[in-house]
Amino acid sequence: MAKSRAKFICERCGAESAQWHGKCPSCGEWNTLASFTPPTALLAAAPRAPSQPPVPLAEVDLAAVERRQTGVAELDRVLGGGLVPGALMLVAGDPGIGKSTLLLQAASAFAQGGGSCLYVSGEESLGQVAMRSQRLAARPENVLLLAETDLSVIEEQVQRTSPDLLIVDSIQAMYSPDTQSLPGTVSQVRSCAARLLRIAKDLRLPTFLVGHVTKDGSVAGPRLLEHMVDTVLSLEGECHSGYRVLRSLKNRFGSTDELGLFQMTEAGLEGVPDPSAALLAERRNGTPGSSVVAAIEGTRPLLLEVQALVARAAPYGSPRRSVTGVDLPRTCLILAVLEKQAGISLAGEDVFVNIPGGIRTAEPAVDLGIALAVASSAKDAPIRPDTACVGEVGLTGEVRSVPMVDRRLAELRRHGFRRCLVPPRAMSARHGGIEAVPVEDLRRAFVEALSG
Repeated sequence: MAKSRAKFICERCGAESAQWHGKCPSCGEWNTLASFTPPTALLAAAPRAPSQPPVPLAEVDLAAVERRQTGVAELDRVLGGGLVPGALMLVAGDPGIGKSTLLLQAASAFAQGGGSCLYVSGEESLGQVAMRSQRLAARPENVLLLAETDLSVIEEQVQRTSPDLLIVDSIQAMYSPDTQSLPGTVSQVRSCAARLLRIAKDLRLPTFLVGHVTKDGSVAGPRLLEHMVDTVLSLEGECHSGYRVLRSLKNRFGSTDELGLFQMTEAGLEGVPDPSAALLAERRNGTPGSSVVAAIEGTRPLLLEVQALVARAAPYGSPRRSVTGVDLPRTCLILAVLEKQAGISLAGEDVFVNIPGGIRTAEPAVDLGIALAVASSAKDAPIRPDTACVGEVGLTGEVRSVPMVDRRLAELRRHGFRRCLVPPRAMSARHGGIEAVPVEDLRRAFVEALSG
């Protein structure tokens, strides 16, 4: 039997190397190479399942891949309509953000709908999981708990219980006896994910994996993990905010633009039926530095408040540019356009931009809202309370078109807004009670929006 020889694998990109390097030769990151001992040749000689003959694409039965609801509406929305048989899904997020809570609620709702679920906890004892389920009032009999980290034992229990849904919390706590390294290392995460992928596909078993994240917000472990799974979900939110946002970073069975909004309560994560109303509930009308933007997240229109504060900078150092919820380079670009094209001097001012509620967006349609909020704060002139805006801002100060204007206007009308500043290519007629006011550039937008 050939002796196994250690290799080194980059934890960031998954590249292999015969020797250790301080800097990964592939991705250029420092101190990311970890030792990996490949399994022995005996594994390569293990018996393989008989291969299936190829099937014509036109003869594939689509009824066999029909989705099944989890029972959590916001989760089903982000997944693209529900669970796909054999799908391997990764849920990542910061510690304490609510990943285990969300999946335990999904297991309970799925079981109440007639399915069975096997919940494998590798980081908590059965008693700890039971205490959380009691707090969530989620203790159906069809949810089986297993406190185990050995993947061989988990595979045996899956074969024995034949669940309809498998949840593994977390992939970093699992280990495979065939891999000679500690749990959480690159080799163990990759080996365990590969075995769970095979289990999910062979048994047509939808499987959720809980994943850790690094300090910069990326999924911990090899980059290959994100390529192996079918879906990558990210649970986000500010530590001191009651809202949690579920996004899809990768989805082979649906859109990656959908967004689910939850509110953290004593009873767990509750879906927010009307996100726009919740996000605008505490907005103060008539206050300088506040604008409302009609954004689109996936297929859902979402009204966001954009807050800006322009204050005189300290006499020493450079003026500060701080943002929360929007892209900093994009915001700096808008500030440069405001100074060059709209005549608003910001060179000696500190500028702060924020979207309350812990929401993050990178949609270009928010550009006009940022520009109006900054101009409103700089001029100390509030925006008209019945006016919202939508539009992308170009480098020459023009307001450029954005998609799905009609859906944005319908959402604004539903929440009582009477006017909306839109790009000139949008219709200027009234849309069922709301007036779409075309603005060709920032100067015209300021005239239409700012009062005083």
